[in-house]
Amino acid sequence: MKKGLRITLAAAAACLIVLVYLVIHGLNERRIGQLTCAGVRVEFADNLTFVTAKDVEGYLSKGYGNYLGQRLDSVDLAKVENVLEGKSAILKADAYTTPDGYLNVRLRQREPVIRFQKDNNGFYADEKGFLFPLQRNYTSMVPIIDGAVPLNVERGYKGEPKTDAEKKWLSEVIDLVNFMQKSKTWAENICQITVTEGGDMIMIPRQGKETFIFGSPVDYERKFEMMGRYYTSILPEMGAGYYKTVNVKYNGQIVCRK
Repeated sequence: MKKGLRITLAAAAACLIVLVYLVIHGLNERRIGQLTCAGVRVEFADNLTFVTAKDVEGYLSKGYGNYLGQRLDSVDLAKVENVLEGKSAILKADAYTTPDGYLNVRLRQREPVIRFQKDNNGFYADEKGFLFPLQRNYTSMVPIIDGAVPLNVERGYKGEPKTDAEKKWLSEVIDLVNFMQKSKTWAENICQITVTEGGDMIMIPRQGKETFIFGSPVDYERKFEMMGRYYTSILPEMGAGYYKTVNVKYNGQIVCRK
């Protein structure tokens, strides 16, 4: 067989295979499109439980409308995703349909790094500084900061802090908390952080009667080093409970008071 003829036949066979695939794919798409939605399946991309599958059903019922019994090819997947991503605890939603007649949703939830408690209003912040309310289904075990928190957040608020000053403070606090978590020592030994009216952060250890006046959430590595020096040098000499407050906010000084 001549080389040119062989090439022609190979090309024709390839075109035929592609054509058959397109026909089968089109028929399959048409069959799927004629199916009606039998329900929603929810898959989670993380281990958080702020949101449940039942919550998702409720969100869609209220925000999307009736999708059960709707033709699969008419389900507005973009709208489904927008409805779900509009919920404060959901970071990302991916929606798609499958040949068995189900709407499928894959969710990634927001992972908090800090919990704030300001008066009677509690809320979380994630790694990027997005604020969102506490959730009824699940309480995340993250550091808690209470007191005169300088964030103007009304109950139910979700989004970034409203001013540049608030964004800067929150960013500094997230860096501070991340440092504590990585060190493990301070994450385990500091049980509470309170903000005073003057803006100082007060570190309250899990053991002992001392409280540490930390100041603003900057220069934290030096301040934690000073706290460590208190435990290794001053506490063994003076004894537990001798001092009531230990101030480490000043550079080069540890100011202890009874």
